[in-house]
Amino acid sequence: MAEDIDRLDTNVPETARIWNYLLGGTDNFAADRAVGDQIIATLPQLAEHAKLSRAFLARAVRYLVLDAGVTQFLDIGTGLPTADNTHQVAQAADPAARVVYVDNDPLVLAHARELLTSTDEGATDYVHEDLRDPEAILRAAARTLDLGRPVAVTLMGVLGHIESDDRAKNIIDRLMRGLPGGSYLAMYDGADTDPATLEATRIWNVSANPKYHLRSPQRIAELFAGLEIIDPGVVSVTRWKNDGDQPEISQFCAVGRKP
Repeated sequence: MAEDIDRLDTNVPETARIWNYLLGGTDNFAADRAVGDQIIATLPQLAEHAKLSRAFLARAVRYLVLDAGVTQFLDIGTGLPTADNTHQVAQAADPAARVVYVDNDPLVLAHARELLTSTDEGATDYVHEDLRDPEAILRAAARTLDLGRPVAVTLMGVLGHIESDDRAKNIIDRLMRGLPGGSYLAMYDGADTDPATLEATRIWNVSANPKYHLRSPQRIAELFAGLEIIDPGVVSVTRWKNDGDQPEISQFCAVGRKP
């Protein structure tokens, strides 16, 4: 763990740390906060949008456990620990749930022990791998998950770091190919539906690493080709199985089932 901390360049803004700052966390540095403040100046509601996107994760996980009967989760691009982490939500619904977190950020790796707190009945593990290597992720996840049984893959706000739609779809296909029927994909990403979000993303990409690429809701829907999209389909995160009255925001999501 010390080696990973030593590898940190605190002068280069990083996605996980900027997002942590927007969510009100403390695991970030001056460079991350500077970019976050620039983005908030352009899109003041972005911090609230971050929380609304996080709330979709919690609703999706509860749905998958309680309604779909899935008790295994592969959370890729998890980021730094915040409230309502996947294992906390899943194990609150079913204490026997098993969760594997995947990230490639050294600071996230250094905080892995904060994630590795499971119920006695379940299990939680952390894998230091890259989104771009699905096969390595699945091999490592198999230490904790039974890949012969349905698994829910969560990709929350991370496929925007993959510019090519074809490459993003290839990553999804390779992940889902290694999982049985009855497995699920739950994801959200930034959408190009709002001028302020476009400008905030431009600022992000000037300073932060890695870059982020917005997609239209239609392009996000196309990433689910071959999967059965669960109602209500591809919608803003505030519209997915939510009885609240939050406004639609430019973060679009969906949950799909592998036949």
